[in-house]
Amino acid sequence: MRIEGGRAGYSEPSPSRVADGGVMTDRSQAILEAAKQVGALLKRNGHSFALAGSVAVYAHGGSGHLQHDADFCVRRSDAEAVADTLAEAGLGVRTPPEDWLMKTTCLGEDVDLLFELAHRPVTTDMLARAQEMPVDSVRMPVLAPTDLMRALIEAFSEHHCDFGPALAAARALREKVDWEDVRASCGDEPMPAAFFYLLERLNVIEPREVHR
Repeated sequence: MRIEGGRAGYSEPSPSRVADGGVMTDRSQAILEAAKQVGALLKRNGHSFALAGSVAVYAHGGSGHLQHDADFCVRRSDAEAVADTLAEAGLGVRTPPEDWLMKTTCLGEDVDLLFELAHRPVTTDMLARAQEMPVDSVRMPVLAPTDLMRALIEAFSEHHCDFGPALAAARALREKVDWEDVRASCGDEPMPAAFFYLLERLNVIEPREVHR
């Protein structure tokens, strides 16, 4: 596996400048273009993967205001093959101190390749649930809405409880998510429980019945 720094040899796209209001901005367009480039590369080389993060939420109909970087799920067992594919395309692959991802840079934007989502390993079953759909002009596997929301909500802790992005995703995806499945996964953890309470009070999801 070739691990190195570097940039892809792609030419920079011409980003679309659109006013704020849930639609694409220059930075969001750059993140989207990076996701399209990497997704097309992984698909062309036959890798099992799924688009995740804010770009996946966007593909499912969410906001065009994308968050920080592009995220992909890959199995840990496929890391070396994926890294070789990226390196052969001129994308330097980096291994940060965290052992649950590797990173690259495409078109000047960070791209994370995740082996875990909220401490859950990326599995063959998770990737099988992904839905192939258009991401702007490129078709690729996109993480299923229930898996997307599970990852966002299970990540909450006392040290990470920014509900804003997850609330926007929940509103966009609410009819596509198996909320009882997500609740069951989160158990009685306090931060996820607080988020579910917020979703109920805002009428994003139906309140859970209380059995007396």
